[in-house]
Amino acid sequence: MFSLRAATPEDVDVLTDIEAKSFPPAEKATRESFAARLAVFPDCFLILMKDGRPIGLVDGMVTNNRTITDDMFEDATLHNPNGRWQSIFGLAVLPEERHQGCASTLMRAFIEKARQEGRDGVILTCKEHLIHFYSGFGFVNCGVSKSVHGGAVWYDMELDLREERRRRKAAERD
Repeated sequence: MFSLRAATPEDVDVLTDIEAKSFPPAEKATRESFAARLAVFPDCFLILMKDGRPIGLVDGMVTNNRTITDDMFEDATLHNPNGRWQSIFGLAVLPEERHQGCASTLMRAFIEKARQEGRDGVILTCKEHLIHFYSGFGFVNCGVSKSVHGGAVWYDMELDLREERRRRKAAERD
């Protein structure tokens, strides 16, 4: 039913549409922002497909920062392909496709991608009512973010993959 695929620069309008239907105007990424991101880090996007049509997305740059700063949303060149932390800028699902596990499918895939790439972890910001959702994936609430993106109050969330890696290595030695 669902499938995932990487994004390409040709997806800019699809991504812009999904984002516009998922976020308030002050918070959504613009077409120009998506075009810049796709030009610099197309490998940091996943698109969720249902019956051959795009219905959701997740994206974010790689960084050495353990929190997201507002300049990251606007300056794609801050992406560091060798960075330790995979950020999530946006997790968006078309309103009519919600409550079917779409966002969870995207999250699990993006976390696994970060794990396979050997990242230290995954970071994101979210609104207070979504803390519980992200906690279900192992994210820890690090408190109110310094981000004022879109005029909202955000919370820094972090999923540290290093401890998991240490446990796995220790088990291999035993």
